[in-house]
Amino acid sequence: MTENRTLVLIPARMAATRLPGKPLLDIGGVPMIVHVLRRAEAAGVGRVAVATDTPEIAAAVTAHGGLAVMTRPDHPSGSDRIYEALKTLDPDGKAEIVVNLQGDFPTISPDNIRDVLPPLADPAVDIATLAAQIHTEEEDLAPSVVKAIGSPIGPRRLRALYFTRATAPTGDGPRYHHIGLYAYRRAALERFVLLPPSPLEQQEKLEQLRALEAGMRIDVMIVDTVPRGVDTPADLETARQILAKG
Repeated sequence: MTENRTLVLIPARMAATRLPGKPLLDIGGVPMIVHVLRRAEAAGVGRVAVATDTPEIAAAVTAHGGLAVMTRPDHPSGSDRIYEALKTLDPDGKAEIVVNLQGDFPTISPDNIRDVLPPLADPAVDIATLAAQIHTEEEDLAPSVVKAIGSPIGPRRLRALYFTRATAPTGDGPRYHHIGLYAYRRAALERFVLLPPSPLEQQEKLEQLRALEAGMRIDVMIVDTVPRGVDTPADLETARQILAKG
């Protein structure tokens, strides 16, 4: 994957209900969105930009030397936001792969960002994502933990069959915690954002089911740990402790 083929886009907005102003919350003297930006830059897979509808987020990103792209405020999802940013940043269509990195993953490792790309070496794969094996009953039973269900097709790799908030699959064997980092072929992202929300997507409240219901192929790379998202004050404190240790 050459760098000019890949664009890493980080959608960020202020409208989180549980943690207001989330992207600009301070972690070690730096806004959270800047930590995510730095992790993406450290991965070294391609150009990195933050896609936002909030001038304060854009200002924080540019103040720390990053690239910000302003987008419309009415996007229903991060996928729609990054698609607008892609068209702004790369109108000539040079970027073939678009990585959608959530803006609330300040502790994600650059290795994990790189890990999402190998499945796209196979032309049959439309979208790639990550998961980690579940090791606790609490994680297994929590509806907030999305499970990736798939057929093993190689070492540490699944072909996705379904994603669910339920505890699945049943029976003996591993279960996997889905990690919301995606790498799209450009054509797959264009197709995805033009599709209407699908029935299972609306029932499970999981956007990636729209792609599966449309017959698109998603492959899942298995990684060792789940990067901690920041959704609550407790998550924020955990992220501060992790990043303070370096």
